[in-house]
Amino acid sequence: MHVGIIMDGNGRWAIKRGLPRLMGHKRGANRVKDIVKASTELGVTTLTLYAFSTENWKRAAHEVEGLMKLFRGYLQNNFIDLNEKNIKVNFLGDPTPLAADLREQMKKLEELTKDNTLITLNIAINYGGRDDLVRAARKIVDKVQDGSLTVGDITEQTISDHLDTANQADPDLIIRTAGELRMSNFMTWQSAYSELAFVDKSWPEFTPRIYAEVIADYRRRTRQFGAVIPKSAEIGTKV
Repeated sequence: MHVGIIMDGNGRWAIKRGLPRLMGHKRGANRVKDIVKASTELGVTTLTLYAFSTENWKRAAHEVEGLMKLFRGYLQNNFIDLNEKNIKVNFLGDPTPLAADLREQMKKLEELTKDNTLITLNIAINYGGRDDLVRAARKIVDKVQDGSLTVGDITEQTISDHLDTANQADPDLIIRTAGELRMSNFMTWQSAYSELAFVDKSWPEFTPRIYAEVIADYRRRTRQFGAVIPKSAEIGTKV
């Protein structure tokens, strides 16, 4: 089971408590470890966390700087722990604008954990669903130009194979916290048939108990993928 989470509401959580927005982001970073652990207990095999979007660069410079500092600290503090817990880490998005030391840490962590099997943790940083598609299109065009691929060979699978999530199943469920009812450019291609869950609680308030309730609700749903399932087959169907 692949779950994607749009971790929203950190700043608003802090403002409501009279705290700087960055304190909310810090609390949100601490929540990640709880949700990764809960995922392994709930049968989630791939977890994708939307950490920083391509649009987040538009935020105030001090907030962006603070977010990057938190991300750097998360990598440093959890580098060994993630590997020891058998967690495979992948980074989604274009790393080019990130600081060189961050890119190096990310590369080392992916290499260190590449053979781990308990759960795959995708961290989407400087990620956008449209940007993912643009970069995939460029890779495909390059192959057409060098003759290793023809235009007639291009299928939906070809596009999937050139996205950041190549060789991974599409998300079964996408959760957004903090009550907003939009996808915010998250996994645009991959989420075509994902189930959605919008939770009123902000990300710092998104406890493993709430997470388990959302997963339980998902498992009561019948997924049709555009087909019509006979009434007699709906009860208890897990597709």
